[in-house]
Parts: sequence; structure tokens; C-alpha cells
Amino acid sequence: MDKLHFSIVIDAPKEKVYDKMLGKESYKAWTEPFQKGSYYVGDWSKGSKILFLAPGSNGIPGGMVSHIKENHPNEFVSIEHLGIVQDGVEDTTSDIVKNWAGALENYTFKQTNGKTELLIDTDTDPEYKEMFQGMWPVALQKLKEISEQ
Repeated sequence: MDKLHFSIVIDAPKEKVYDKMLGKESYKAWTEPFQKGSYYVGDWSKGSKILFLAPGSNGIPGGMVSHIKENHPNEFVSIEHLGIVQDGVEDTTSDIVKNWAGALENYTFKQTNGKTELLIDTDTDPEYKEMFQGMWPVALQKLKEISEQ
């Protein structure tokens, strides 16, 4: 598993950035660079199961099965990825999933002088590293625009 790190400074209080990052409607907007039509099912409370989904080419949702490992509102969120959703079916046990199950995606919110530095630390399969290195900065720029409105 490779580790990726990203950061962005947003001219908004961390409470607003946190709300925009995790809010149902704003989540759809800032995650569009990853997959058009992205959304989640579940909630962000510690220990909760959450599905990160998007319409597949066949119209059936696909995505990730995850759980919220930690959530300290406006400070830190840790997501642990457990498996995939393919053709509407959850898979947490196949050999494909076992290669990366347990991967973490962490968000840290730091506020200085009314601005928020958002830090992203995420595990990724080396096969997808280059793709995510291109997508994350675009997604974070979109989150910045939404949060600064």
C-alpha cells in the first residue's frame, strides 16, 4: 500500500469546511472529479458503516464499503475501507478486496487566522496511485470553491 498526502488552505473556518466536506449535497459536488454522480449512504459517526457509491456503466451503483474509524467533528475523520460494491452487491471477502482491505483515508482540519488547512492522508494501491495524484488536487480545489462561497 502506498501513502498519499495532499493539503489545501481554504479561506473559511474549519467548521464550514468540515460541513461542506461531509454534507450530503456538497459531498456530491466536490467528489465529482473522482466519479460523476458520487454520493454516500450512511452517516459519519464513529463506528458507522458507510457506502461510497456512484452509478455504474450499467446504471447499478458501485463503489466502496467502508466504516468510520474515527470522527472528531471539525478536527479529524478517519475512514477505513473494507470492500467494494459491484453491481449492487457488497464484497468484503474476495481475494481482490483482501489486497487492500483496511486502507485508511484520513482528513485533518487545522485552523489558523480564520483559514483552514485541510490535510489528506490516504492509503492507495500502487496501481491507482497516479490516478489519485491527479484527482485529489482537483477535488480539493472544488471543495475550496464550495467552502469559500
